[in-house]
Amino acid sequence: MRERWKNNFSEWYNEIIERAEILDVRYPVKGVYVWYPYGFKIRRHVVELIRSILDATGHEEALFPLLIPEHEFAKEAKHIAGFEDEVYWVTHGGLEPLKVKLALRPTSETAIYPIFALWIRSHADMPLKIYQVVNTFRYETKHTRPLIRLREITTFKEAHTAHASAEDAERQVREAIECYKRFFDTLGVPYIISRRPDWDKFPGAEYTMAFDTIFPDGRTLQIATVHNLGQNFSRTFEITFENPQGEQEYAYQTCYGISDRVIAALLALHGDDSGLCLMPEVAPIQVVVIPIWFKDKKELVDSEVEKLMEELSDFRVHVDSRDIRPGAKYYDWELRGVPLRVELGPRDIERGEVTLVRRDTGERFSVPRGELKERVQETLNAIAANLKERAWREMESRIHSAQSIEEIRSLVVEKGGVVKTTWCGREECGKSIEDSADVDILGILEEAAQGTCVGCGEKAENVIIMGRSY
Repeated sequence: MRERWKNNFSEWYNEIIERAEILDVRYPVKGVYVWYPYGFKIRRHVVELIRSILDATGHEEALFPLLIPEHEFAKEAKHIAGFEDEVYWVTHGGLEPLKVKLALRPTSETAIYPIFALWIRSHADMPLKIYQVVNTFRYETKHTRPLIRLREITTFKEAHTAHASAEDAERQVREAIECYKRFFDTLGVPYIISRRPDWDKFPGAEYTMAFDTIFPDGRTLQIATVHNLGQNFSRTFEITFENPQGEQEYAYQTCYGISDRVIAALLALHGDDSGLCLMPEVAPIQVVVIPIWFKDKKELVDSEVEKLMEELSDFRVHVDSRDIRPGAKYYDWELRGVPLRVELGPRDIERGEVTLVRRDTGERFSVPRGELKERVQETLNAIAANLKERAWREMESRIHSAQSIEEIRSLVVEKGGVVKTTWCGREECGKSIEDSADVDILGILEEAAQGTCVGCGEKAENVIIMGRSY
């Protein structure tokens, strides 16, 4: 069932994005796509999930402008250096040249922090924890790919916080990591959490924590990041506060984000050769009902289907009443990844039963009519648990260990996934390891290192993961 999905993933992914009506890729701007209604419903449920998690932990949603004046964007030198090749600039208003160029936000630190400087006056104003879900623009020069490498990121959730102490900012980093763990666990998306090496951290951050997952083709995808900004941005944007002793201090900040890549991971990791296999939590349709009509029994079946719909009103249910063969309907809804199919025909009615079919396993079984609602809920829970367990098992099978440069290179090329190894912690040596193995250091794990560095042979300070990324 999962051979093509695994062995020719790129072809499978490009095909499923269109055939399952997630995105229409025909928009005449490279790297910019149109959400179909079906795909947009998946997006909506994903966004609702992260909103609920953030709201429950004291975050408040806000909305900041898309346009950022050049003088604000240019204030943080390290930050603009990290994005200078990716920024879209607005230079005209109508036919008139603008006196100040305006950047289309690639990310919103330089839009939000001048306002933080106005909002924050005292230590009592913090912690300040806001987030927004917006579109961002980056001039992506690499090969664009739907939901993975975009020039318009349409689902960019960014959170920004300010704190009165370094300790509270560090606590916020840990809270953000826990928020994302709950988020990805609900989606059944497995992850590896690591600290990015200094040369690969977010521009302007003290350090960056990242969530990576492994796609069926063995490449890794960064699906979330959490940044401790220290006082770097607060010094630039004059975000100061009066502490309890009456002294002025610079605020300590964090930021963290996810993007359309979350949805790419959700679609990719739970698929198979028949199409998508959606987690019930975010499926636009959780249960599809297929009436099985026979000659003069159509009215009987339709009447029972109406009753069935009332019983299942707590779920997202759709009745497929198209005048086509049942097999064609089965194919369509399997392609779209609907978690559970309910079939109801005259024979089922006579027996007082309903037939259920699981999308994840293909298992087909009958349940008593009176137990339908309870059994549907049980089955959806079982599907979610199975998809999560299966995805974690797949990812863990792609994590290898290596003790030499040659072994790193051969494992990544032959098996894909990521390789755990040891590193002395020196940047010069780390970059040499990357060049020699032709594989990137993705991050540093929170594990005690033993033995020697795979690059220089000196005492190892870190356990790292290496792989090839999108």
